[in-house]
Amino acid sequence: MKLRIKRFAATAAALLLALCVLAQPTATVQWSDSTAAVGDGVYEITFTGRILDGWHTYDLHSGFSSTVIAFEPSEGVELMGDPFEKVAAERRFDEIFGEEIGEYEGEIVLGQRVRLTAAEGVLRGNINWRSCQGDNCNMPEDWPFEIRLPAGSAGQDTAGDALHQSPLGDAADPAGEGLLGLILVAIGWGLLALLTPCVFPMIPMTVSFFLKGSESASAGRFKASMYGLFIVLLYTVPIAAIILLTRLLGGDAVTADIFNWLATHWLPNLIFFIVFMVFAASFFGAFEITLPGWMVNKSDRNADRGGLLGVFFMALTLVLVSFSCTGPIVGSAIIGATAGDFWAPILTMLVFSITFALPFTLFAMFPSLLKNLPKSGGWLNSVKVVLGFIEVALGFKFLSVADQTYHWGLLDREVYLAIWIVTFTLLGFYLLGKLRFAHDSEVKTLSVGRLALAIVDFAFVVYMIPGMWGAPLKALSGYLPPLQTQDFILGQSPLPVIGGADGPTSIRVGAAQVKYGDFLSMPHGITGYFEWNEALAAARAAGKPLFVDVTGHGCVNCREMEQKVLSDERVQQILRDDYIVVALYTDDKARAAGEDWVTTEGGTTLKEIGRINSYIARTRFNVNAQPNYIVADAAGAALLPPRGYDLSVEGFVDFLERGVAAYKARTQP
Repeated sequence: MKLRIKRFAATAAALLLALCVLAQPTATVQWSDSTAAVGDGVYEITFTGRILDGWHTYDLHSGFSSTVIAFEPSEGVELMGDPFEKVAAERRFDEIFGEEIGEYEGEIVLGQRVRLTAAEGVLRGNINWRSCQGDNCNMPEDWPFEIRLPAGSAGQDTAGDALHQSPLGDAADPAGEGLLGLILVAIGWGLLALLTPCVFPMIPMTVSFFLKGSESASAGRFKASMYGLFIVLLYTVPIAAIILLTRLLGGDAVTADIFNWLATHWLPNLIFFIVFMVFAASFFGAFEITLPGWMVNKSDRNADRGGLLGVFFMALTLVLVSFSCTGPIVGSAIIGATAGDFWAPILTMLVFSITFALPFTLFAMFPSLLKNLPKSGGWLNSVKVVLGFIEVALGFKFLSVADQTYHWGLLDREVYLAIWIVTFTLLGFYLLGKLRFAHDSEVKTLSVGRLALAIVDFAFVVYMIPGMWGAPLKALSGYLPPLQTQDFILGQSPLPVIGGADGPTSIRVGAAQVKYGDFLSMPHGITGYFEWNEALAAARAAGKPLFVDVTGHGCVNCREMEQKVLSDERVQQILRDDYIVVALYTDDKARAAGEDWVTTEGGTTLKEIGRINSYIARTRFNVNAQPNYIVADAAGAALLPPRGYDLSVEGFVDFLERGVAAYKARTQP
């Protein structure tokens, strides 16, 4: 696979542009609103949606796919009743959902009456809908609105031009934190690659190559720029081409399934774990990962050609010669990004390659900068060894994912922490010169830099130690197994196991037994369900909305949300008092009970808990990623757009409160 990653394909710009075009959503309904005064401070808001040709959407009472108008609490404005349909929908039997429901084609017109209780007010909210074309239904779309209501605003069109939409709803705005983190990690990998022994000596070779030319300064700078571009393309294009082909040939679902398989199945995770350990051993000096000499020599000979062809082969030579050091780093970066969306590996390689190529481009443009560089030496091997320790620590994350999804019980939280504590303790001793590997120089005196790194490393070790007794360690929540896997937590009694003669089968919520509760759990003592139909029945019996947690064992962002958002007492209280909670683990590999199996439209029978839950999340709520949080009624219809990864506690509390209000508006007269 690494060889394929190094091959040059088409231009990256065209591929990335194609991905952007494929990913760009198109609104199926264009909304506008108008306001008319009725009298006595009462106004009627009209929402008019123009539906794309060939598409249809649904009325306010269609169960699975109802159009929903959700209002936010607003000062100065009082809602008068529920939203209503100003133009009746056509009732017909829908082949997709298998029942008679109201459908709109061409145009949908909805209304809401409000009373102005102050001199002026602002009505905020959003419209959420799903549209279908033939047998194809898109994911739910969302149109936020803000309507100002000054006295005497009869007939005022308040938002006719504010036509915008976010098909992902709240999930479309992950607060930027996941994206920023991905970029920063890729930059870090790129900077570390520059400091490895295979790469650092290539800088003088680059300078020598560009000093040989006799062209003008402007032509030299152009070639230097192309040199950097070629390096970026050689790293980015192959992975982008592979992903683009899967999307073009199989669509989003196939791409999502591929990455879901890579992220959760035991086989790729064990392979990734072994790869990380092999890379770590290579960095420790056990052996060197190299490409065949004929390949490097042939590329080097072609670099002597003139023009851009020679520049390209010079870039290819750099990539090939430095492979023994960048190969493990590139592999680590790509593997680490496979648990994200389809674009994550592409973005990772793009940012990594830009970071990696920039210094070479600058030295090609300005060769005089070379005299300011430190001389290569034993410090470069120390960089490799430090990377080896990091590879060991990160590699266990993949073994942990397989362990959780298949319930092997090998890496509970305290075992995982013990491995990390030992690994980073050894790293600290190495930085202090107390450990030496085969290619290390003797550390006769301790530099200030090594001392500073050792202090940071040992401080990290001290931070992790309380986790052995149940400290939450929120800064590491995305990388550690869930706290529920820990056998001993200081100050807490062991949880009782409830089961029958055949072993543990359930835990209890009130008087009811919960399916799959013997091996699935929720954080912070939150009680709920793990099977969809059981949760729906509980919601109907309790007369409460359903809080759906689309999660996964191997989901880093899920663990962060649990430790930083769901741990908040206000969030927990709302969930306890106002919701029935169901956690849908979409990557669990355990076999479901026979009555819970699901047969898809294509005739495939889904028997694993994860595949069943993934199908429910995808077909009911059109979400393919974790985490996602949905508020639904007792029929399983979403009341609000899904909320994705967002560490704002205040925003999450508001989301839950709006969900309760939307449920009351739908169910209470």
